[in-house]
Amino acid sequence: MKKLYLCLVLFAGILFSTVQAEDAYVLGPGDQIEFKVYGQDDLTVNTLLSNSGLINYPFLGQIKVTGLSVKKVEQLIYRGLVGDYLIEPNVYVQVTKYRPFYIHGEVNKPGGYSYQPGMTVNQAIALAGGFTDRASEEKVFIYKESDKDKQIHASLTYRVNAGDTITIEQRFF
Repeated sequence: MKKLYLCLVLFAGILFSTVQAEDAYVLGPGDQIEFKVYGQDDLTVNTLLSNSGLINYPFLGQIKVTGLSVKKVEQLIYRGLVGDYLIEPNVYVQVTKYRPFYIHGEVNKPGGYSYQPGMTVNQAIALAGGFTDRASEEKVFIYKESDKDKQIHASLTYRVNAGDTITIEQRFF
């Protein structure tokens, strides 16, 4: 019974942290987004966010969604539709495909890879085929999409965001 309880607690913790990561996710160019209002099929929009960050939504016109979380976009659409168009709209927004992150340097397969919420540097390195023989596990740097001029020294457990660029440098023998 204790094992079952422990498994349930661990599963709930993993689920909660994944939901938190998705709630904190900030939309940006390259994300594929789906907008739905239940019971209103004509208000379903599936779009790829461009550099402008604008979407054209029925009844509301152009809305800027980049830089906002999924929850904020849901609230924005809800406020735009409630009253004038619908009594109590049930708005749902989801990212159907995340923009990639990039990894280069001393990994076996550098390039762009699909981002998943909650991803760590270690998982990103695994996607890129692992370290080369010359890689330094201590010289891992991340350039954030929002501030490409700022370099962050990262551990293997550091969380990666979509659009980030990871650099793995060589070690000295």
